[in-house]
Amino acid sequence: MKEKQKTSWWFWLVLVIILAIIITSIVLTLQGSSETRNVTWLNNFIVDGNTAKLKGVKVNLSINGYMNIAGIYQNAAGNWIKFSIGAPQSLLNTNPFAQFAELSRYLNGNAVISTQTSNWMGIVMSLLPILFMIIIFTVMYKSMTKGGGMGGGQGIFGMGKNRATQTKTNVKFSDVAGIEEEKSELIELVDYLKNPQKYVEAGARVPKGVLMEGPPGTGKTLLAKAVAGEAGVAFFSISGSEFEEMFVGVGASRVREMFVDAKKNAPCIIFIDEIDAVGRKRSASMGTGTSEQTLNQLLVEMDGFGTNSGVIVMAATNRSDVLDPALLRPGRFDRVIQVSLPDIREREAILKLHSRGKKIEASVDWHRVAERTPGFSGAQLENVLNEAAILMVRENKSIITILEIDEAIDRVVGGPAKKNRAMTKQDKKIVSYHESGHALIGLKLESASKVQKVTIIPRGNAGGYTIMTPKDETVFSSKKDLYAMIAGYLGGRAAEEIMFGKENVTTGAHDDLDKATNIARRMVVQFGMSSLGMTKFLTMAEESYGRLEGTYSDETASKIDKEIQKILDQAYVEAIEIINQHKDTLELLAESLNVLETITSEQIDYIDKEGKLPKEVVEAKERWAEESKKKESGDIIDIDLDDVKKEEAKFKKKSSETKVEDLSSETSEKPSKSDVVEETKKPKSPKSSAKKTSKETDEKPKKKPTSKKPSPKKTDDDEKTKK
Repeated sequence: MKEKQKTSWWFWLVLVIILAIIITSIVLTLQGSSETRNVTWLNNFIVDGNTAKLKGVKVNLSINGYMNIAGIYQNAAGNWIKFSIGAPQSLLNTNPFAQFAELSRYLNGNAVISTQTSNWMGIVMSLLPILFMIIIFTVMYKSMTKGGGMGGGQGIFGMGKNRATQTKTNVKFSDVAGIEEEKSELIELVDYLKNPQKYVEAGARVPKGVLMEGPPGTGKTLLAKAVAGEAGVAFFSISGSEFEEMFVGVGASRVREMFVDAKKNAPCIIFIDEIDAVGRKRSASMGTGTSEQTLNQLLVEMDGFGTNSGVIVMAATNRSDVLDPALLRPGRFDRVIQVSLPDIREREAILKLHSRGKKIEASVDWHRVAERTPGFSGAQLENVLNEAAILMVRENKSIITILEIDEAIDRVVGGPAKKNRAMTKQDKKIVSYHESGHALIGLKLESASKVQKVTIIPRGNAGGYTIMTPKDETVFSSKKDLYAMIAGYLGGRAAEEIMFGKENVTTGAHDDLDKATNIARRMVVQFGMSSLGMTKFLTMAEESYGRLEGTYSDETASKIDKEIQKILDQAYVEAIEIINQHKDTLELLAESLNVLETITSEQIDYIDKEGKLPKEVVEAKERWAEESKKKESGDIIDIDLDDVKKEEAKFKKKSSETKVEDLSSETSEKPSKSDVVEETKKPKSPKSSAKKTSKETDEKPKKKPTSKKPSPKKTDDDEKTKK
């Protein structure tokens, strides 16, 4: 409010100055218009009879009796000189319009007299520049105060003003599922704000700051909204990127203003989203930037000489490794809450929460859906159910079934299905064996993940994919587990090599090779799972930025590459051995995929245990066989719509050409007038005319059919009728 009053004071001061200038100019203009001037020179000039020397004289007459005479005259040297002077006193009388006759007599008709009825036009013209300046000033002032492209909401006049906004949300802790431990930490914080006396009596100090760290989409901002909805105190929210502007010192000023406003509304909570934008580590190379000034001010405000009793700072980030250590120490962020990806039980709870308000079939097993979605965040699970609802509307259904949910999971993982993508039979066969290779490794390798679904329907850039989930969701992965993952990724290439030969392997394994190489590299340079020993070759900073190069020599880099190649070769040999040992199962899996295009975990387990095709595959093959027999016998005609359209176009073109030919033949066969006259002169006998008529009838061309309608089959009755 104080800042607003300052801004208003400046605005009114400038406005008063401009109005004073306008009023002064108006007064001076009006005073100047009522003056009369001494015109002795013109009197003498006219009396002496020199009016013949005047030329182009123009007289302006105002309604208040003032005259202005302007023109040119010729002096003794013969030069023409311009002059402008007030009218003679003797010409002014009580009646302004009577002056025309007097003046015309004095000037001997050498003047052009024009009447100026008002002087306000001149006043307006003189005020136009001032009005133009006022408009420009007003537009600039509004653009600077409202922001535009400079300074956001307050512009230049409010650059350092607090950008944190007081937030009101309807989100409660009951709207948050799957992160119960993290939620309990914040419920305790809200309880302190509502009942501080209970903690004071126990000698407890409220945490000054709470940092929530975790992968994107895990619910960090949602937890902050729930705190805002439950706390019942002022809640200020701001993004870390909103502190900085193009001017130096703006970030630090905004931090100061934010804490000043927060202290006025204490007890309150300040929530900074994506704090890594403003709280990055300080370094010698980047020690003079404006971001460091902002960080220093934030550190001082959170725990400096001043006191911030009743102000709690909450922040969220997914890059806690890049935050400055001074920001994370106790006294600033006392409590760091790790918000991790949900496990299977938490995913089930999140799915049930987001299923509220949606028409979902009662038979949907949420535990099975949770098994299908390992590694999904809360945001992805919400997106799955939203996609399922959209698919229900698209297919004109009244309820969401497991089919829509299953398709929605595939869409979130790999994008929409490209069912119309052209694939040859050979491509389809290659993809079937490739994906079957992945599935077979998952079936036969003990430490491999469980196969949930295999499909050869293209999605995104992939011709097909295999969904595999861990058998048991564990916190850590063993060396054996990582080897099994690499072998699973290389199973597709191994199946291609076994079935089609080394020379016929395809580029379909490029993504598998990338993932397998990444795991092998991390085993060597991060996890110490190679013959190079238990050495980590990546620092935390390099790891956080995703770089795979470390601070080591070229000789060590060569050793690392050899170890990576060794791990990949061992896993590939293992995949080749497994596929060769269970080639019959590979054939059954590939055949099932070729027929159904998608097979589930139940069908895969059936093939593995029974050693034969599932019932659905057998039934589909029987239907295909019956349809192919009918096609061969002609009972079923395989119609291509494009071919039908082409035939219709050809027929229309042919029929139009036929009509043109018929018209031309009719015109050529018409007899001339002389022939008609001669025939009328010669009398014809009845016999000859009858013969001619029959002959003409036989010679008439038969009309071609205008449509391709099949002629009805001839029956016995028709034959008898003809006979």
